Amino acid sequence: MTEKTLRVPTAGGETTAYAVIPDTPGGKAVILVHEWWGLVDHIKGIAKRLANEGFIAIAPDLYRGKTAANAEEASKMMHSLAIEDGLDIIANTIKVAADEFGIHHFGITGFCMGGTFALRAACELDGISAAAPFYGDIPDEEVLKKLRVPTVFVSGTRDAWITPEKVAKLEEAAEKYELPVESLKYDADHAFFNDTRPEVYNKTAAEDSWAKIIAFFNEKL
Repeated sequence: MTEKTLRVPTAGGETTAYAVIPDTPGGKAVILVHEWWGLVDHIKGIAKRLANEGFIAIAPDLYRGKTAANAEEASKMMHSLAIEDGLDIIANTIKVAADEFGIHHFGITGFCMGGTFALRAACELDGISAAAPFYGDIPDEEVLKKLRVPTVFVSGTRDAWITPEKVAKLEEAAEKYELPVESLKYDADHAFFNDTRPEVYNKTAAEDSWAKIIAFFNEKL
């Protein structure tokens, strides 16, 4: 596989995206949105795992080069990032990646804050053909009802942030507006996919959700 840094111009200033290209690209690509920690090694590792599965993986840096050293910093950075700015970065990353790789239909996934942006982007941005947000926040119904791309929403039933009540609102909206959403739930905590955090990591849930998401992207992209 080949690692590459893409330059991404945005309305709020230039940023970059970390890209990993498989040795034999199959013409499928996934946008990977980072957690509130920033574009850290854990996210780059997930990008490499996607590349191992045959996808070009592109991880935009929503923090423009900054990463958080602790949860307090991460919280401040997340809350200072405007939804509009994050979406603009993702939209421009899609444009740059389309030009770079000649691909015009992207999957999108993300974790925690990245899940929030992945779901919101699937509702509002062009160029996305499948979405798999992990335990991100649910947008307002007026945004959510615009969702038209196949989406698998992954959550943990013991999540104290993206609670079962929040997930239920997504499921209710999906039924009300006939949205193409599958809700995939595990008996796990928030951030259960993050194997660098042993206090919440759930190996069974992480491995099962990964297998399902890879199959989903292979089918839809």
